[in-house]
Amino acid sequence: MIKHYIQAARLRTLPLSVSGIIVGSFMAASQGVFNVSICILALLTTIGFQIISNFANDYGDGVKGTDNKERIGPERAIQSGIISPKQMLSAIKISVVITFLVALALIYVSFGKEDLISAFIFFILGVLSVVAAIKYTMGKKAYGYSGFGDIFVFLFFGVLSVCGSYYLYANKLDYSMFLPAFSVGLLSVGVLNLNNLRDRASDIKSGKNTLVVKMGGTFGKNYHYYLLIFSFLFALLYTIIHYKSPYQLVFCIAYLPILKHFMVVYKCDNLQLLDPELKKLALSTFLFAILFGLGLVF
Repeated sequence: MIKHYIQAARLRTLPLSVSGIIVGSFMAASQGVFNVSICILALLTTIGFQIISNFANDYGDGVKGTDNKERIGPERAIQSGIISPKQMLSAIKISVVITFLVALALIYVSFGKEDLISAFIFFILGVLSVVAAIKYTMGKKAYGYSGFGDIFVFLFFGVLSVCGSYYLYANKLDYSMFLPAFSVGLLSVGVLNLNNLRDRASDIKSGKNTLVVKMGGTFGKNYHYYLLIFSFLFALLYTIIHYKSPYQLVFCIAYLPILKHFMVVYKCDNLQLLDPELKKLALSTFLFAILFGLGLVF
């Protein structure tokens, strides 16, 4: 049974979820404020949020009937019947408790008893992260069914992940840090958009009004191009502003597979064939995070 929960946790999504933490941590290292304990706890907290989200998505789409035989992606746990809705709900609750405990440890290590205001703010952000993870597909007013998923992914995977993690180390922010945060956020939205492009036909039938469903397949592809292009431009702009060494341009290597992905999407007429591109773009985002970070410290 444990292996079924591991499958439902969708471990292949975890590299994408920690990309923002990696960028924020490297930025902290470049400023001499890196802390190993904060890094480990931040990564574990983010992974916890992602697992909660994956369990909640499995539950929400499963009980709503969105996950059905017409869905193109991998079969989900509730959809296949290997985990019941009641069991998945219990898994969500357990994951929330464990993640909150880790998050509290992260907040304490970062701020201690000296900065209670920052500690309280991050506690609220933690609560909002859990709510966002659960409400994407669960409940009658799931925002993923109303086309707001892109906004939440951009904010939580990009802005909060990068800038929030840096603040945990340094207790301060530089406005230019929002530029790489935007890059990670846009690439993460790109992964979601790709998923929605693939599932557009089945989502229409099940009443899941994603942004792609609302704008149509053609506009959805154009939107995808802009996500990829602007993610590069924001990273490049940050590099120009803080240029010190040509090593900072090493992140461009990550955009070689992204460029190839761009062309695949451009030439693809059958959106349901885009499933293999999900993993490629997610791993390219992870590669971008690593290379961008390395460029800052060398």
